[in-house]
Amino acid sequence: MAGPQDSALSTVTVTGIPVDRGEEVLTREALDFLAGLHRRFEPRRRELLALRHQRRRRIAETGTLDFNPDTAAVRAGDWTVAPAPRALQDRRVEITGPTDRKMVVNALNSGAKVWLADFEDATSPTWRNLAEGQVNLIDAFERRIDFSTPEGKSYALRPDAELATVVVRPRGWHLDEAHLLVDGEPLAGAFFDFGLYFFHNAARLLARGAEDPNSGPYFYLPKTESHLEARLWNEVFTHAQQALGIPHGTIRATVLIETVTAAFEMDEILYELRDHAAGLNAGRWDYLFSVIKNFRDAGPRYVLPDRNSVGMTSPFMRAYAELLVATCHRRGAHAIGGMAAFIPSRRDPAVNAAALEKVTADKEREAGSGFDGSWVAHPDLVPVCGASFDAVLGDRPHQKDRPVDPAAAATTAADLLDVAGAGGSCTAAGLHNAVQVGVRYIEAWLRGLGAVGIFNMMEDAATAEISRSQIWQWIHNDVVLDDGAKVTPDLVRRLVATELAELRAELGEAAYAAGRWEAAAELFEQVALAEEFIDFLTLPGYPLLD
Repeated sequence: MAGPQDSALSTVTVTGIPVDRGEEVLTREALDFLAGLHRRFEPRRRELLALRHQRRRRIAETGTLDFNPDTAAVRAGDWTVAPAPRALQDRRVEITGPTDRKMVVNALNSGAKVWLADFEDATSPTWRNLAEGQVNLIDAFERRIDFSTPEGKSYALRPDAELATVVVRPRGWHLDEAHLLVDGEPLAGAFFDFGLYFFHNAARLLARGAEDPNSGPYFYLPKTESHLEARLWNEVFTHAQQALGIPHGTIRATVLIETVTAAFEMDEILYELRDHAAGLNAGRWDYLFSVIKNFRDAGPRYVLPDRNSVGMTSPFMRAYAELLVATCHRRGAHAIGGMAAFIPSRRDPAVNAAALEKVTADKEREAGSGFDGSWVAHPDLVPVCGASFDAVLGDRPHQKDRPVDPAAAATTAADLLDVAGAGGSCTAAGLHNAVQVGVRYIEAWLRGLGAVGIFNMMEDAATAEISRSQIWQWIHNDVVLDDGAKVTPDLVRRLVATELAELRAELGEAAYAAGRWEAAAELFEQVALAEEFIDFLTLPGYPLLD
């Protein structure tokens, strides 16, 4: 593309900067397809976003949630989702990551059964990242993708290896794509990510089916808050398949149950997507973020202790996970566990050994409690996760034939909302860590990096969300830390200033100046200290991206 794209095609206007090979994905036909999604479904998307705010106001008034009596028949009904396609039968290890060329190669070569190709939390939504990510996926399917580092190290797909099945995660319903306008309105990020990928790859993947059983248009759906939002996705899938002449039910979607409201509608979400459903996933950090966001004004019983102390064995998290497994298996869907975000260190054997022991225990717990697979963030963890699930599954692809636990199936609202039962405490070290991780992640995100190694952990936007929301919650609930200090905006600002000073000294003046530390600190303080809670930090952050 020779210059900034500002040409209109059927009243579709692309304003993003020129991107290498962008013309290969931003074709007239593809843009018209995106425009069709916008014109047909954008009004409903906006209605659903408004319904989110209405529901939040009801939670603020009542301080609680419960299962919807209007959908009791769905929960009680005897139905199942469509059988999983061959490529998604065995999902015991899934690796996650953004769609840059290096990650594409490493993820496909990793030995994992599935790669979650992420346009959402692990991708900073710069125009270049989003457009080039689409190009990279096409290159991967055409087996022509490679990558070389400035140091001369080369990466390429292994010709004889079984590659991971690609499952794409588009952005959630709440985000717009400001660089593409339809009839003068921004296109939803979800329509952009899903639409371009499906338009360019659905037929390509199906054509490869005879030689590659791991081919098909498969998706992860993030930030879903209700079965009505799942219904909209189902309508989008049906429309897209009809528009391109793809058989109904070819698309398969796994829904992340990473909001507390969705946890009360798992049956209903699978039911709405039953022709296209593949499973549900338990996402820890975003789930905790959602608990804080929805119950931020519901009093001390919903105040979370240090984020790192709230594991999946906490009573309310265990209830959520057990209900997810029971729901999935009752409906014939896969239950996928959460992330192992540790980055193995070859320089520190002691740290490595301790962390790998925790990862192994976590994956063994998931496999033992009925999950059919789980996530890792680093290729070195693929065999660790695989061994844990191999020990339980053996040669079986999953454990959907395992009897459903009646107690798990009978999980109550009180079980899901027993945040106070998590125990733990609010500590000065926890507050300091939230500031450190939040500022460091946002700075990298502003530079276009969405998956960031911080303190030997692979962090994405969910980490920054739980960090800043927890600070907001502590401030607004007058939390006193273990050292006797009360959490106040001034205390947080002092910690941010100290963190910047330490980073300046650690990095050196030139490297510090080359980063976006001041902007990151300002955005972090905005979303952590604002009087009114900001729904997503990506909303005020998006205009700051290059």
